[in-house]
Order: sequence, then C-alpha cells, then structure tokens
Amino acid sequence: TSSHTRVGVLNNPSSKIKEDNTAIARGILTAFLTQNNSNSKSFLSKLSKEVTAKSLAAGTKITKFLIPGMDDDAFEKKYNTLGLDLIKTHQMFCQEVLKLLPGQMAVVSNGR
Repeated sequence: TSSHTRVGVLNNPSSKIKEDNTAIARGILTAFLTQNNSNSKSFLSKLSKEVTAKSLAAGTKITKFLIPGMDDDAFEKKYNTLGLDLIKTHQMFCQEVLKLLPGQMAVVSNGR
C-alpha cells in the first residue's frame, strides 16, 4: 500500500539445491539485482503463477517469461552467472539464525 515499502526474499528450500530446481529462486534474485522496481514487480507476478512453475520444471528457459521493458541482457547475464552459493547462504541463514526447518516459510518484519 506504500511506495516506501521494501520487500526481500530469503530462500529456504526443502530439497537439495541444484540448478534445475532453483530457476524461480534464481529468477527472483536476478530480477532484484538487475531490474527497476516496476519491472521486478511485474516479472515476479508472472513467476509466481503455477503454470510458469510447471513450464520451468518442464525445461522452458526463464527468458521466455521476461516482460517488455526489462533489461534482458543484464538479466540473462546475471542469471547465467548467479550460481547456487547465494541460495545456499540464504538456506543456512534461515535454518541457523531464524531457526526455520527446511522448507518452512516465515515473514520477517522490521517496521516502526
């Protein structure tokens, strides 16, 4: 409801982290790192659809889901070089610091 709200995502997967099962997580992180807020929001809305998840699991390339106005080159370059270490770091933080079980979801808020 506010343009001053910030959103972040921490990944806490329940399964072994591999390239073929982290397409959405890597896409989200890449969008945050390479796109403006408006394009990120639209792209994340598209990624959050079940049909998109099924399509990515079936082998569709994530670049098929990029939206007009996105910096396609920056996205693709970062997505292809992001690696899995960042997701593993998120997982460790969620489980060691936040004390979440693998795959458990939570909302962390730091408001006034």
